[in-house]
Amino acid sequence: GLKSSVPAQSTLRSNMGDGGFGKGFGGKGKGGKGKGKGKGKGKGKGRFADDKEWVPVTKLGRLVQAGKIASIEDIFLHSLPIKEHQVIDHFFAPGVLKDEVMKIQPVQKQTTAGQRNRFNAFVAVGDENGHFGLGVKCSKEVANAIKGGIIAAKLNMIPVRRGYWGAKLGLPHTIATKVTGKSGSVRVRLIPAPRGSGIVGSPVAKKLLGFAGVADCFTCSSGHTRTRGNTMKALFHCLKASYGFLTPDLWRPTHFVKGPFQEWSDFLATKDAKTTM
Repeated sequence: GLKSSVPAQSTLRSNMGDGGFGKGFGGKGKGGKGKGKGKGKGKGKGRFADDKEWVPVTKLGRLVQAGKIASIEDIFLHSLPIKEHQVIDHFFAPGVLKDEVMKIQPVQKQTTAGQRNRFNAFVAVGDENGHFGLGVKCSKEVANAIKGGIIAAKLNMIPVRRGYWGAKLGLPHTIATKVTGKSGSVRVRLIPAPRGSGIVGSPVAKKLLGFAGVADCFTCSSGHTRTRGNTMKALFHCLKASYGFLTPDLWRPTHFVKGPFQEWSDFLATKDAKTTM
């Protein structure tokens, strides 16, 4: 059986051609379905893994999947880095988290053979209730850039602190303090506004602050704000700074609580033992 299989393989190879490198230099890459190393549009790493059940790979992911963390605020409280976008999806019901592609810009890299074109996608996500994220992704195809941008925005999710302009009546409607953010040459300043003012700013600012759940706000910007990517990043830094300022109403004594990793260390240890076996 072994002798007969060897010539069969060689004839098969001669029929199929060499395959070359699959990059189409001359006629090399056109040699049938050979053993070419072509950069075919294969499935890639996790390209179609959306349908499968989520298998967490981080400690935080495992705690979230097991239902040990009650809300996303517990993650923000302990400043735990979120490395898996499914963690965000777990805390928000389908349809609560809205996303929008804010800008798609073509970018080029100069090579010896000419230019290589790719697409940069800026995506904003938010639940219009104090949670906001901004993601940027570059890819050869627009669809992949958008898909990656949504994931990047979810991983970049931040809490937005809201407050009052005057009397503390009803729910918070504006930002708590004046905040500033900067990206590139663009500086953006957000100023608390009275109820009913709406968002006084550019269409980009209106969209992003709407996603964050800020109903009334004055904005002030300087620099080259036409560079929309930098304007969005500056706004993102503004909203991120909203929880960075300690106002007098937060001067109460701090009651330290255990972090999720410390609290559930036994659970994490047992799970590890099972997987290693």
